[in-house]
Amino acid sequence: MTRTIGKSFSKEKRPGMTLPIQIVEKLAALGWRPEDVDERFIRGSGPGGQKINKTSSTVWLRHRPTGLEVRCQRERSQAANREAAWEDLCEKLASRVRAGLAEAEQAREAARRRGRQKSRGQKIKMIEAKKHRAKHKAARGRVRGEGF
Repeated sequence: MTRTIGKSFSKEKRPGMTLPIQIVEKLAALGWRPEDVDERFIRGSGPGGQKINKTSSTVWLRHRPTGLEVRCQRERSQAANREAAWEDLCEKLASRVRAGLAEAEQAREAARRRGRQKSRGQKIKMIEAKKHRAKHKAARGRVRGEGF
């Protein structure tokens, strides 16, 4: 059974369900808004007995723009799981941002390597390889055919 809580995080619609300031600040630093996240409280599963299976203490978050999903069932408390799930989501979003920055840096570095001058040794090596290939091709001889 899934129970969906409203998508808005304003106090008027969800009294008592505000996010900690640290999480809001982390999301803002990453350029994301809490409104972009779907939050659900679902029944848990696995070890923990009847209490876990009967209460909706598991927190499920999905960041709509990226499609990232987080499910947290570490504690028996819904509030503790909620905070842990938001922390996990912030960490996943941060790692995605870091990966994007690293990829951009690699692309810049690859472009720099492609555009730089070849060293004297590299040029000599390339010319030797060309000469070797030319000798190999010259040894084949010309193709003699009917129209040539």
